[in-house]
Amino acid sequence: MNSPAVVEWIEADQARSARWRSESGAPPPRRVVVADDRMKADAAYKLACEGTALLWRGDFHNARQLLTALARRIDRRPRKQPPADPARAFHLHRAAQSQRARILGMLLVPLDPGYVVPLHRAPDVRQACAQAYGTEGGHGTGDGERHGDGAGNGDGAEQASGGGQEAALVSLRELLGLIGAYEWRKKGVEIPALGGDRVHPYYGVFSPVRGEYVDLVARAPLPATDPAIAFDIGTGTGVLAAVLARRGVRRIVATDQDPRALACARENAGRLGVAGQVEVVRADLFPAGRAPLVVCNPPWVPAKPTSPVEYAVYDPGSRMLRGFLDGLADHLEPGGEGWLILSDLAEHLGLRPRAELLSAFESAGLTVRDRLDIAPRHPRARDTSDPLHAARAAEVTSLWRLGAAAG
Repeated sequence: MNSPAVVEWIEADQARSARWRSESGAPPPRRVVVADDRMKADAAYKLACEGTALLWRGDFHNARQLLTALARRIDRRPRKQPPADPARAFHLHRAAQSQRARILGMLLVPLDPGYVVPLHRAPDVRQACAQAYGTEGGHGTGDGERHGDGAGNGDGAEQASGGGQEAALVSLRELLGLIGAYEWRKKGVEIPALGGDRVHPYYGVFSPVRGEYVDLVARAPLPATDPAIAFDIGTGTGVLAAVLARRGVRRIVATDQDPRALACARENAGRLGVAGQVEVVRADLFPAGRAPLVVCNPPWVPAKPTSPVEYAVYDPGSRMLRGFLDGLADHLEPGGEGWLILSDLAEHLGLRPRAELLSAFESAGLTVRDRLDIAPRHPRARDTSDPLHAARAAEVTSLWRLGAAAG
């Protein structure tokens, strides 16, 4: 196991160091200066743009205000007209978002042992940090593989306070993300397809806030009147497994590689009263055996993630998509179906033509039996200021009903 990264800086003429924590996988800053309530936003912005991190020693609420001021300065930069080529527009947008995250990530706060922020008016972040980082020994970035519904972030999600026995530094932006995710986990996400019951996502596990894909699984006709078993590949929160269980599938084997996604799916199955039907197992894609129904909701965009938590959105080289398609026929019972839930956003961005997807079906020995479509309901589809608005407005999410081609 690699040693934790360390940040070094000079404070009060003394050399200091602390562990570096970053769920996004960002490297520790090379230059650090100490800042407090006297720091002006323009000066902080200049330092952050130059790659110098600011270690905050002032009031916590003032640090939040400074972070907001930095974001305003980034967002008011003149925007260039997006290029006509949608793929180029996508890559430029991602580069801009990455730069924005880097600059905002330069405002750091200390974490004392026990996950305590030693700043005036700082909130109690012990539970939120324990969820993300685990107890002592957790490195917070998981195993680097996030599939399907599961964005994942390591084990220890069930641990309470008491971990983090080292002093550490963390970006304020990330810490606020941990706090927000912890509140989402407590509150849960209402799922209409589950009768309004809630699914509780762990930090970093893909949240089913875009419920249209869940609705597709809830209304697609089952391949058999009384299916005995189904596989849910890349289960994440376990929401699709729960929907299948509520629909009467007697046993669902839900797989994922990320330990936190696995723990999240197990907890949600218990909360929803389907733990007796849902078996959660760690596997790269398929479990052993065959099933009359195999469901997969892979990451939708074939692009390289820039941080570990992006693996639920970006599928480099379409690895998971192709792995699912190539292995599907061997895991279907005769007459069975594979349900692939996939947005066509990549097509509108010029990243994966429809012909390429259809060719992948054919190469895998699969035929299309039917396709159910649904339009997105998320606000970004209506945001005309979004550089990718044209692609988002045209997006359609589909459930492809696939079967093995006749031999």
